[in-house]
Formats: sequence, structure tokens, C-alpha cells
Amino acid sequence: MDQANILIIGGGVIGCAIARAVSERWQDVFLVEQFPKLGMATSTRNSGVNHSGIYYPKNSLKARFCVEGNRLTYEFCKKRNVPFRHCGKLVVAADAHEVEELAALKKRGEDNGVEGLRLIDADEIRKREPHIKGVAALDVPSTGIVSAEELVHAYARVATNQGASIVPRARVISLEPSAQTICVGLRIGDEEDAQDETIDARCVINAAGLYADEVAAMLGNRSWKIYPVRGEYCEVRGPRSSLINNLVYPLPHSDGLSLGVHFTKTLWGTFLLGPTATYVEGKDNYEKNRLPIADFAHSAKTLLPEIEEKDLQLGYSGLRPKLVPPGGKGIADFVITRDSNVPQVIHLVGMESPGLTAAPGVAEHVAQLVAEVLA
Repeated sequence: MDQANILIIGGGVIGCAIARAVSERWQDVFLVEQFPKLGMATSTRNSGVNHSGIYYPKNSLKARFCVEGNRLTYEFCKKRNVPFRHCGKLVVAADAHEVEELAALKKRGEDNGVEGLRLIDADEIRKREPHIKGVAALDVPSTGIVSAEELVHAYARVATNQGASIVPRARVISLEPSAQTICVGLRIGDEEDAQDETIDARCVINAAGLYADEVAAMLGNRSWKIYPVRGEYCEVRGPRSSLINNLVYPLPHSDGLSLGVHFTKTLWGTFLLGPTATYVEGKDNYEKNRLPIADFAHSAKTLLPEIEEKDLQLGYSGLRPKLVPPGGKGIADFVITRDSNVPQVIHLVGMESPGLTAAPGVAEHVAQLVAEVLA
């Protein structure tokens, strides 16, 4: 049986950022990921936005780690040559009824410590985004775009260089706590030739994303239930991609379900329209009953009247690990906590947006919890 100081379950952006942070301080760090590659689920099936922190309730973990992570993500990308573009974004009020809500969003961002926010008028919108129709907008200069896939792999690469062991195709099948350690049962490899192995870990970090509730349940902890919410994208390529210059958002959904279907100018020059937000059955349901392209075109015309259905082609989709059930309202905060019955285990649950941005801040916080466990 292998021995480990720290075993991280989940090789998404959160897990890899944690691996990087804890391997700076401790040896014998393992990260296990059930899929063949790192970041194959939520971490790379998103807009790749480095968020500012304007949307989240004051003093929430999402607000704290998003604002902190925004700065840390830019610093990491510069140092490790991860492609990014620090371009800012506009949150646009389509009509006069939305202006008051825009001002409230500005105040919330300022309460969270987001700097440089300002309201601009229709003339300045046209200077920034000539094809966008709106009466006012919130200019958010700290927002940008990063290559999500390359960010995940850069965190993992640094962790590996610091001595961490990263094991793909490794699914957790059992967690058995003892007084001082957790015996982690793993099934490693493809199903036809998989082998079962065990690692005895002094600290286990549950960063399993969509499956974090199921990992917690292996320890008898059923405090949380994840509801997968699918976000779908369309893409505009070629000459029509010049309709958008950077990032343009509508006001977020009033029920907190999503930030709204927005326009993202990609690092490769196209632009994405999305994501939508639909509760689905199954944590692997990326393609069943996809929305028609006409729905995307219809919703986009509010802010971008020139867009036509023929400009769009269906893009990828992703799943958010929501903690709010269908019909629920509000923004559920990140859950980052030691297990109430098995204190050697740290759970991270509901790590949806802004998880990509928040990852380095979350990782430093988790490293402090690990220090408590290993003291």
C-alpha cells in the first residue's frame, strides 16, 4: 500500500491548483483523476473568463476568492506563459428599465473590492462595441480571457515539477477512515484491464467537481446534492466574428441560475454565444436534446441585432455542479470545509463559476486547512 501525506480527488482546475499549492510545502502529494486527461469536465467546458467578482454576495467565498483569484490568475499566466487577454468587459442594459439594476451591480462589485468599475452611456458602448445595442453599460476593466485548458495543465505541470504525482484514469471506489489516515481505494486504468490499488493518506481533499457529493457520501456525509446544469454554446467564425471585439454580457438572471447568454471573443479570433442554463438528468449529459440554433439567434438579437441564425454553428456544452435545485433561487456559495466526522478530509462542493478564476485563491485557503490536518 502506498503512503501519502495528501491525496487530491479530482484533476480539474481546482484540484490542479491545490496540487500546485500544497506540493510547495509537502512531499508525497498525489492527485487522482477518473478521466484520461486533466480538466475534461467543467474546467474546460466554459467561456474561459477571468472574472472580476461583481456578481457575488458581499463576504461570500465566491466574492473573496474571485477578486483575489483574478489578480493571481493574471500573475500566474504571465509567469507560466499561459495564453490570456486582459480586455475588460461590458455588462449592457438593453433598455431604461435595466439601468437601475446595472447601478446595483456596480455597487455590489465595489462592495466586493472590484476596482475601476464605471457606468458608460450608449455612445461609449458604440465606441467599444460598434454593433452592440444598449442604453448603458457597466465597464468592468479587470475581466479577461484565459486558455482554460492550458491553465489547468500549467498548474499540473508546476505541481509535478515540485514532486506531486498525478494519476489519470484513477477512479475512487472506497474511502475508509481510521484514527489517523484514510485508506483510499482506487480503480486504475481502462475498465477491461483496470487494477485496484490503495493509498493510505493523512489528508484527503475532495475536489471532484460534479461528483463531489458522491465522494462525500462514501464517508457517510450526505450534506450536499449536486444538480447538473448544462450550458450550451454556439460559435461565430469567419468575417462575422468581427461583430464582437471583446466580452459583452447582459444582466445576470434574476434567479441566480446563470450570468446570462453572453458574447466572448475567443483567443483564436471567433466569438462564442452562451452559455445557456438547463437542469439535466445525468452528470455526463452533454448532448441529449441540444437547443436549436434559432434559440441562440433569437436571444442574441436583443443586444446584437445584426446577428442571423446562419452566422451561428453549434459549439460545445458544459455542466455546472449546482447546489441550488430546480426551481430554487439565489446564488449558492462555494462549500470549502473539513468533514464534520472525518476531519482528515477537506470537501470542496459546488465549485462552479467563478471556479476557474478563484482556483489559486481557493488553493491557498485549502493549503491552510491542510496545515491544520497535518499539524
